[in-house]
Amino acid sequence: MTDHTNHPDDEPPRTTVSVPETIEMPRLLDFYELQDADHTRIHEFYDRLSDGSLSTTACRDCGERHFPPRVVCPECTSDDLEYVSLPHDGTLFAFAAVRGGGPVGMDTPFVTGVVDLDGVDIQLSAHIDGVGYDDLAIGDPVTLQVVDIDGPTDRDRVFYRFVPRDDTA
Repeated sequence: MTDHTNHPDDEPPRTTVSVPETIEMPRLLDFYELQDADHTRIHEFYDRLSDGSLSTTACRDCGERHFPPRVVCPECTSDDLEYVSLPHDGTLFAFAAVRGGGPVGMDTPFVTGVVDLDGVDIQLSAHIDGVGYDDLAIGDPVTLQVVDIDGPTDRDRVFYRFVPRDDTA
């Protein structure tokens, strides 16, 4: 029978591992999706956003518009959808500060909010740039900001955020 008890004089084998100074972000942790036709069926949304236009899909059968863009209408299950432009201005409906535990690549603290787009029945969530939590109030006017995503892929990508709108002019 083998004796498996630990003896004070028996030390287990030991090795050393090195931790790199920087770690390349794994694709799996990338917050922003690949946006071309090979990777998403809503690539037109990103193409239009890259050209400076916020858009979504509208159902040609029942007329419903939903955000984010869809490939099938959640109201009537039709796949006869078209892209329509959305307003670039809106009103802050709600907001919160993210002080920790943000996604990789998003330094905390930052403000996230729910925006009521002007003139349409669409609310969307977005990062609110250029302002701190204490600088905002519900009802503040905001406007679209297109954000170019730099890395970690070799593909051009964009996303949207909102910034406070200066309505004093």
